[in-house]
Amino acid sequence: MSSLRNSIPRRAHKERAQPEARKKFGLLEKHKDYVVRSKAFHRKEEIIGKLREKAAFRNPDEFYFKMINSKTVGGVHRPKYVHCSQFYFKMINSKTVGGVHRPKPGANKYTEEELLLLKNKDMGYIIQSIQSEKKENRKVVLNASSTVYQASKQACLFC
Repeated sequence: MSSLRNSIPRRAHKERAQPEARKKFGLLEKHKDYVVRSKAFHRKEEIIGKLREKAAFRNPDEFYFKMINSKTVGGVHRPKYVHCSQFYFKMINSKTVGGVHRPKPGANKYTEEELLLLKNKDMGYIIQSIQSEKKENRKVVLNASSTVYQASKQACLFC
């Protein structure tokens, strides 16, 4: 019998409005708004706690050059310095690379087969870097589209 009683829809109780004397302080925060804000705060608090714990247990000897040669923009790692395609363009069109003089094109110490092998390896590296950049771009686009979708779901308070 109790299951039938619980299946009947209950009345939605309205929350009280902001009193006239306190209208100057703006909208009164409703309980459901407080719950959302509180859950978000505690979720962020837990994440920060986990990150602090992870930092406390990290290996101090661990080091990668990407740690100092990149920065995160919107959660995606980006190089701090020149873009790789710009670097290759500069490298090909200059006579010196990193302060080291490149030999003249006529003085070649490699055979044609070795040159083909080196070019194939270079192309493989370039293709791999292009694929990783495409993957990062996909992440950025997905993050942007999900934030737009979440923003459109929220109700407008001052409409």
